[in-house]
Amino acid sequence: MTQGSLFGEENQDKAAEQAAIDPTAPLAARMRPRRFAEFIGQENLTGPEAALRRAVENDKFGSIILWGPPGVGKTTLAEIIANITRSHFSRVSATSAGVSDLRKVVEEARARRKAGGKKTILFIDEIHRFNKAQQDAILPVVENGTITLIGATTENPSFEVNAALLSRARVFTMRALGDEEIKEVLRRALTDPERGLGNLKIQLLPTAEEALATLANGDARSALNILDLAVSIARPNADGQLVIDPPLLENAVQRRALLYDKGGEQHFDIISALHKTIRGSDPDAALYWLGRMLEGGEDPLYIVRRLVRAASEDVGMADPQALVVAMAAQQAVHFIGMPEGALALAQCVVYLATAPKSNRLYAAYKQVQGDVLTTRNDPVPLHLRNAPTQLMKNLGYGEGYKYAHDFEEGFVYQQNLPEAIEGRHYYEPTDRGYEQTVTERLAKLRQKAEEERGKSNE
Repeated sequence: MTQGSLFGEENQDKAAEQAAIDPTAPLAARMRPRRFAEFIGQENLTGPEAALRRAVENDKFGSIILWGPPGVGKTTLAEIIANITRSHFSRVSATSAGVSDLRKVVEEARARRKAGGKKTILFIDEIHRFNKAQQDAILPVVENGTITLIGATTENPSFEVNAALLSRARVFTMRALGDEEIKEVLRRALTDPERGLGNLKIQLLPTAEEALATLANGDARSALNILDLAVSIARPNADGQLVIDPPLLENAVQRRALLYDKGGEQHFDIISALHKTIRGSDPDAALYWLGRMLEGGEDPLYIVRRLVRAASEDVGMADPQALVVAMAAQQAVHFIGMPEGALALAQCVVYLATAPKSNRLYAAYKQVQGDVLTTRNDPVPLHLRNAPTQLMKNLGYGEGYKYAHDFEEGFVYQQNLPEAIEGRHYYEPTDRGYEQTVTERLAKLRQKAEEERGKSNE
């Protein structure tokens, strides 16, 4: 392509962009970035040297899944990719699209490809809401290249996207924007005369800018929506300026901006506080931090994933029921949603905080990880192996295995670990809660095992 033709296409694109601006659209929609250079944040994906950007600009990228919180630019990034690669952009929402909608998109993509070779990008918003049948329906066309998939999700793809589809797409993580990045988004909107508010006399006070950045909580769309609303209700002062101050913001969002201090809604700080107060058996503090997250708009499933972890890491075998309660809370949130699901989370938090604590299960598994990574991975002892074929039986698979139920107390010693680490003990229970019972039983079993092992070595 010649230099002249390149500039010609750029001018055409710019003219098309200007013609496409709808002055009645919400500010967040008008200010949506149209190219990588306009993208704020996500430098690891959109920066000049980022692997994704370079792959897109070279038209060498495959199916991807964008994972991140709301308002960080997942849809925008997908549209930019489609524009740069000159691909047809088909967008569906997992909350409303069915298998028939997907089939229609695929048929159109096949026809488009046959007619002129134009690529089709299928953008699936909230892909985590697709069931297995819907995900399976697009698997073959993703694999054979009929479509290039870009999925967007706020949920961990490892949990919500099936393994077959996940293996055919690369996952990119997008983070919540920092306060300075949110401020940059706001300033760009205030100064842009074509798409933003640059033609209006607006003064956003520094205190209001700070409060607005905090209110947005890393969500650029939320920040622009609040600014748009605040401008619409602001009254001109004597100089004809629309002054945006903290009280006006409070009025716009019907919420006290002062409740949002700089560290108050920080995603990782508060989840850490919740986990540590549960570990510290303080139900009051744990409930408080839970409330701070839920009232701040945190994803309840993000919270419950940490509660499941706390149930195993900090309560563990001192109360095995803790894991059951945590999983029941997860199911309750899925089943009834929010805000009703908040009570199920509160019940789980109180249960975990007041339960007896033991990290011995956690410590045991860390030791196992260490041995697996640093010692020889010797083969499974022959007597523990399955022998489904005659050849395996002839080789001694399963020979000498002792069926525990045939022995007194349902226990018999046999070598269950590889010889190099035989006799290693990983799990050492405490005397708290249910683990006290486990301690007593395990002590008897280990003593009996030592006696029987001694006899077998004589």
